[in-house]
Amino acid sequence: MAERSTAAVDVADNSGDNPLTAKADGATTDGVAESIDTADTAEQGSGDTGGERKPVEPSIATPELHSGHKLARRYRLEECVTRLDGFSSWRAVDEKLRRAVGVHLLPADHPRARSVLAAARSSALLGDPRFVQVLDAVEENDLVYVVHEWLPDATELTALLAAGPLEAHDAYQLVTQISQAMAAAHREGLAHLRLTPGAILRTSSGQYRIRGLAVNAALRGITSDTPQRSDTEAIGALLYASLSQRWPYDSDAYGLHGLPKGVGLIAPDQVRAGVHRGLSELAMRALANDGATASRQEPACTTPDELVKAVAAMPRIRPPEPVFTAPPEYQRTTYQQGTYGRPPVGPHPAVTQTVQAPPPALQGRTGKALKWAVSALLIAALGLGSWQLADTLLGHDKGSGESGTSQQTNKTDGDKPKALVPLAIQGAQEYAPDNSPQDAADVDKTYDGDSSTYWRTKSYFDGPAMAPSVKKGVGIVYDLGSSKNVSVATIMLRYGGDHTKITLYATDSLSPSSPVESMKKISTVTTSGTQAQLKADKPVKTQYVLVWITAMPKAPEDQYSRAGYKQAITDVKFTG
Repeated sequence: MAERSTAAVDVADNSGDNPLTAKADGATTDGVAESIDTADTAEQGSGDTGGERKPVEPSIATPELHSGHKLARRYRLEECVTRLDGFSSWRAVDEKLRRAVGVHLLPADHPRARSVLAAARSSALLGDPRFVQVLDAVEENDLVYVVHEWLPDATELTALLAAGPLEAHDAYQLVTQISQAMAAAHREGLAHLRLTPGAILRTSSGQYRIRGLAVNAALRGITSDTPQRSDTEAIGALLYASLSQRWPYDSDAYGLHGLPKGVGLIAPDQVRAGVHRGLSELAMRALANDGATASRQEPACTTPDELVKAVAAMPRIRPPEPVFTAPPEYQRTTYQQGTYGRPPVGPHPAVTQTVQAPPPALQGRTGKALKWAVSALLIAALGLGSWQLADTLLGHDKGSGESGTSQQTNKTDGDKPKALVPLAIQGAQEYAPDNSPQDAADVDKTYDGDSSTYWRTKSYFDGPAMAPSVKKGVGIVYDLGSSKNVSVATIMLRYGGDHTKITLYATDSLSPSSPVESMKKISTVTTSGTQAQLKADKPVKTQYVLVWITAMPKAPEDQYSRAGYKQAITDVKFTG
């Protein structure tokens, strides 16, 4: 089936150049806050994943309508959210069904009026719930208007990314749902050509929905000779932005910073630490850089169907485990904490507490028998205690006479501090709580006795401190074979400079599941040189020790990585 180049698009999202902070507290045609746009000044470029724009038509006056105006005696206009290129978009109310809707309006003599009507009707026939549905498309009284769903509980991907990158599971759901929806649309001959963060909505139930299918491209006159490739690249850009909170081009767009000038297209896991490697590679397979997909072992994905298959071939990413807050510790109410026995507060007269008399003493034969039994037990206990005390004193005097010199010598030896001895490392494993290791295969090179080999981190744009822009930290857990007293750790580093911060923790296993904050801190140090020595105030007994790096110096490019904030460990030694 031949593909149509009409596309769905968020009409309130004019370009990739409008920063998110410029959005006001209005509402888009789908119930998401956004400002009124008055002109579309942006041209198609590297920051826009849509198709080609047709030559700009002469300026056409937007129909002068106002709040309260009714269409077909049914749709009452409430608020204008977009006004540009001779059309306007409104939040309206369907008075017949008593629900909010969105409406696009343009004059019937607009050059794109016919294509808008055709695109809206084609989209309505698809009926896929993963798209915001077109409810009506009408030409009436020299006006053409398209009515569509309004989703008050939905949030734009633009707003989600303004708060930070998505978790791996959320990004996985995004690319899965969007690629499957677009594959279904392309099988019906419909393309989008304008899949931007503003065109993706996430509902309160976690479902992703695409708005504007077969309408926005017609409103803007956007076409493409390769609609499937354009939409696939757009999905790759959405996934890239969701993983790295960066737009995968060298220009800022949709409230996101672009990549540094001259760097080119680099993988998301090279932009931000903690990015899921499989999703990072998937984004690079879908993206194109000047027509050429970034080099990877896997073939490029050029259609939504191919992208769906690539996602299905990945191991499923499970949602993160829920975090449960421990209940507050139960506090027993004691006599002093309670109000029992306290005089009442206020003008009321004090009430004297009645004290119950103790029970009478036991009488008769039973009481006398108990008294004699208790007395006998006390006498026996006193006699046994006296005998043991005398035996201990006699034994002490005898021992003093025979080996007093020896005991004095041992006491003198015990007062001397014990010399520190090296602690052998039996094994090690990289600690990556975000499932994004740095150089897991080379961990053993940090204790192989060869200072020319090392374990290294990746190179990052931000530093020296890694948090919060990069990740909380990187490190290695070492196994000492059994519980031993750890007093000193000496760590040799590859890169000097301002600055490296290392903290030593005692943990419970070689691959701990608990966060760093819950571990016992042994020592911490900050150094600008290539050696760090961490000394504990007092020895800590543990079998597993975590070396945790939270700040790294800026180092030049070498044969293994580009210039940036990075560090490498050549040797680690423990003594205790």
